[in-house]
Amino acid sequence: MAKPVQQNTRSPWLIIIIILAVLTVFSIGVVGCVGVLVASDGIETGNVAVIPLKGIIVVDSNAGLFSTGYAVSTDVVEQIEKAEKDDTIKAIVLDINSPGGSPVASAEIARAISEAEKPTVALIREYGASGAYWIASSADHIIANEVSVTGSIGVIASYLQYSELMERYNVSYERFIAGEHKDMGSPYREMTSEEKAIYQNVLDKMRGVFIREVAQNRGLEYDYVEELATGQIYLGIDALNFGLIDELGGKKEAYKHIETLLDIKVRPVEFSTEKSFLEMLASAMDDTAFNMGTGIGAVLVEENNGGIKI
Repeated sequence: MAKPVQQNTRSPWLIIIIILAVLTVFSIGVVGCVGVLVASDGIETGNVAVIPLKGIIVVDSNAGLFSTGYAVSTDVVEQIEKAEKDDTIKAIVLDINSPGGSPVASAEIARAISEAEKPTVALIREYGASGAYWIASSADHIIANEVSVTGSIGVIASYLQYSELMERYNVSYERFIAGEHKDMGSPYREMTSEEKAIYQNVLDKMRGVFIREVAQNRGLEYDYVEELATGQIYLGIDALNFGLIDELGGKKEAYKHIETLLDIKVRPVEFSTEKSFLEMLASAMDDTAFNMGTGIGAVLVEENNGGIKI
């Protein structure tokens, strides 16, 4: 009598887990090798610090390990101060690719750049707009590509308001406050005319600070910058004509400017916050997923949660 064929009872989940484990081990090996290469790249031999400013500008990142989409002001300021204290560093290049972000974070970085005693160059890549332009304006020299996005001098704030939706479904909002305007901006009720005026006054004052800082940094009249401060973006070629930047170009022009200024041969070295092994692994494996999530989340949450951005 023939023996019955034994069914393979292995769960397909077990196979998936094994595959994932192998991929994880492989990723760890790759990241480890990258870490060794980075550590042995002779970073102490450079004489010009290149400090990246990439992504949305924030005071602190709430993304934990997955923080590749942010430029954290405390980290950037730390690198600027580190470059200032390093006797081998003769100049600082801020490598900018950011659409802006927190007003406070932008002001913190701009102050650190303006207080630097070594020559500073802001290199705007694809984006150097709004808060990122505020930061760039604090540098001694600004370079951008002719199609880089700059300017956007202004302030934005928004919030979701769904009181009518609640009313449709017979959902009530019980209001308990101590202070007349404590729940101003609550999504559960409409703002009063007085509250809208208060909020607008806050934005106008912040815009005034933005204009004042750009005017002082660039040596321009306040009224002139105010005319440009409509929130409009300017391509690099237009920004040059308006006096918002000094030169069209890229890294080559940035280094040439420093070489001419200091009579040295530029040897760039990147100054960035050191990542732990786990952070490097997370970054290597999850950049794509994080960026997708950031794009979706920015539309659904960040633009509608009452936060103020520049």
